[in-house]
Amino acid sequence: MSREQAILVGCQLAGVDDERFRYSMEELASLVATANGEVVAEVTQKREAPHPATYIGKGKTEELAAIVKQLEPDVVIFNSELSPSQARNLTKMLGEVKVIDRTQLILDIFARRARSKEGKLQVELAQLEYMLPRLSGQGEALSRLGGGIGTRGPGETKLETDRRHIRRRIDDIKAELVRIAEHRGRYRERRQKNQAFQVALVGYTNAGKSTIFNRLTAADSLEENLLFATLDPLTRKCVLPCGYTVLVTDTVGFIQDLPTTLVAAFRSTLEEVTEADLLLHVVDSSHPDYVAHERTVSRLLAELGASSIPMVTVYNKSDQKASEFIPTTTASIMISALSAADIDRLRYFLEEAVKQQMARYDVSIPSGEGKLLARLKSDTILHEWHYNEQGGTYDCQGYVLPTHPLYGELQSFQR
Repeated sequence: MSREQAILVGCQLAGVDDERFRYSMEELASLVATANGEVVAEVTQKREAPHPATYIGKGKTEELAAIVKQLEPDVVIFNSELSPSQARNLTKMLGEVKVIDRTQLILDIFARRARSKEGKLQVELAQLEYMLPRLSGQGEALSRLGGGIGTRGPGETKLETDRRHIRRRIDDIKAELVRIAEHRGRYRERRQKNQAFQVALVGYTNAGKSTIFNRLTAADSLEENLLFATLDPLTRKCVLPCGYTVLVTDTVGFIQDLPTTLVAAFRSTLEEVTEADLLLHVVDSSHPDYVAHERTVSRLLAELGASSIPMVTVYNKSDQKASEFIPTTTASIMISALSAADIDRLRYFLEEAVKQQMARYDVSIPSGEGKLLARLKSDTILHEWHYNEQGGTYDCQGYVLPTHPLYGELQSFQR
């Protein structure tokens, strides 16, 4: 399949330093590659504020029009969200070429990548909500037409028909998403009733979450060196070195300036994060702007109401780490997800992190309580146990979730 040719346009506004701007343009180029596009030119400008009519200034727009005429690209992509009027003005001034912004590009990638019914519906919802105020045509002229004599015509205008159709489809999708969210909620309740310890992998897009997820759970989540390779949350079992089983969920990657329509649309997908007992924050240590990535993830977790959940950090891609890399937290481990030895180290690290969220117990179980002993083996981290011949009991030490029913039961057997 031939790659679409794209010209990138960025505007460095007051308060954005050169380095941050350069990284955002590089990220835009990565997004284009993920969408199977090829960057043929880049146009940038420094401005105090965006031009209200064309986002970039008049002279820069003319320069861009000349480049478009010369290179004949398939699409011109702006690094910020364009208002409906800016998009219309730019389309007029640049001729036949398609003009989109960063939000539309992300939506396009999401549309390609979504696999589950919920993922596809959420993408469609975000696209329609984004499209509604941007329906082009004779919007201003039509909005002045009333009912009455001289204005009735042959029926609804095409624009109004489109708007009505989109609004109806938005309502249908929202209703369907509520049903799916309720279904997901029932699954979550069942998991919580079974008192499984839940770990959620979070992190900036392309940090290596899916690779780590696959190595920890022997699953087949999509692994690619592309932004937004995973869009649908997957949950699999992971057996820790001590034999205790936890549930690990892989989630959609976070990104700077994630379009608000997407944060809203993907909230139910990210709800998996808010149900976790522990967050495993995966950071790409090879990326020069990894600190900004960490901040973006922390901010979005706060927006989701998940900032109080305990979190440990996995610095991934140690084999390619940036020369100036310094860990920002001590509750962390440095690995390469491609190293089997490192994945083993990660399992032990995860086990210790799980223990930190549990209560230690030291109990004597009567030999007749075989069922309770079996539950200790399956539902807790049973660290040490031996048969005490003198007392006819099993002396057991280990860790149990304070929210697990066993926690209360064990109180009467404490040594």
